[in-house]
Amino acid sequence: MKKSLLALAALGTFAGAAHAQSSVTLYGIVDAGFAYVNNVAVSGKGQKLYTTSAGNLQGDRWGLRGTEDLGGGLKALFVLENGFNVYSGKLGQGGDEFGRQAYVGLSSQFGTVTLGRQYDSVVDYTGALEVGSQWGTFYGAHPGDLDNMNNSNRTNNAIKYTSANYSGVTFGGLYSLGGVAGQFNRNQIFSGGVGYAQGPLTLGAAYLNVKNPNFSFFGNNSTSSTTGSNMSSTVYSGYASAKTQQVISAGGAYAFGPATVGATYSNTQFKDLGQTTVTGATNQTTSGSAKFHNAELNFKYQLTPALLLGAAYDYTKGYGVNNAKYHQGVLGADYFLSKRTDFYIDAIYQHASGTDSTGKAAVANINGLSASATSNQVAAIVGIRHKF
Repeated sequence: MKKSLLALAALGTFAGAAHAQSSVTLYGIVDAGFAYVNNVAVSGKGQKLYTTSAGNLQGDRWGLRGTEDLGGGLKALFVLENGFNVYSGKLGQGGDEFGRQAYVGLSSQFGTVTLGRQYDSVVDYTGALEVGSQWGTFYGAHPGDLDNMNNSNRTNNAIKYTSANYSGVTFGGLYSLGGVAGQFNRNQIFSGGVGYAQGPLTLGAAYLNVKNPNFSFFGNNSTSSTTGSNMSSTVYSGYASAKTQQVISAGGAYAFGPATVGATYSNTQFKDLGQTTVTGATNQTTSGSAKFHNAELNFKYQLTPALLLGAAYDYTKGYGVNNAKYHQGVLGADYFLSKRTDFYIDAIYQHASGTDSTGKAAVANINGLSASATSNQVAAIVGIRHKF
């Protein structure tokens, strides 16, 4: 009788183990290249720059992704994703160990709820439609990545919901608690979005609202300044004192055989300038609101199964307290040696005019680079990417 009970208990144990299946996956990307820039301001004079450049098409990273089947259609999940620089070995995202993503949650037939450091809805629903997140490298992103479509900034302390897929439609939202005693709204972030992907058509729209963006969004890494400015691009560095950053974005793409035509639009506003105290910042605008329209057209053509060609044009227009304009063109090619390894080459040109966020004559400032000494800047990048 005792032997029978022991056998039954053992069978129960094995049945439970089979029921609660789990998996952990190690993954990553290594992306390295060489860049040339024709004009970088050094002591007020334009100088040529030749440099190594990492994480161009996609940021260098390694990560762990895991799931556990809890039964009844419910799963536990986690993601820990670390960014790094392949040339120096340094941690990315301001030195944070898992600065790209770090979250845990539950998923079911009704969707997924996750908690941790995560991507906002602009990234989730419209980011993949802009050229900088495709074949154009981060240099080809919108000036300064002012609308975060290229995922420059993550969101800390976030609670996020992502729906299941309903015949191609997905939707979701994110809320980040500011965590400041007695000031419920300070450093608060919330966003929401919806997407559609079915057949040749992809559409997306999203909304993002960030309180005190200099600290909660641009400055949420371990090495960020807790008192000074964390906003470096001249496109918006003069708006570090904004109380709120608001982004409304939309985009779409349609595939015609080997060709795909896409477009994005965003409206970015830095509201109530002067309402966030920033120590030591120079050339700051401290009243009114700064606003930007951004429109992009992009095209890519799969010339052969291995070779992708692309072209894009982006226009940014400032209004409100500034009138800066940025015209940007991108050309690129991506050659796939395999499903996991590709070579790429891209060229980016930007022209600026008007008055920028610092109150000075606008100069070209391609995303990820130091500003030019003039209204024009050209960058070229060649590199290799490997996924594992």
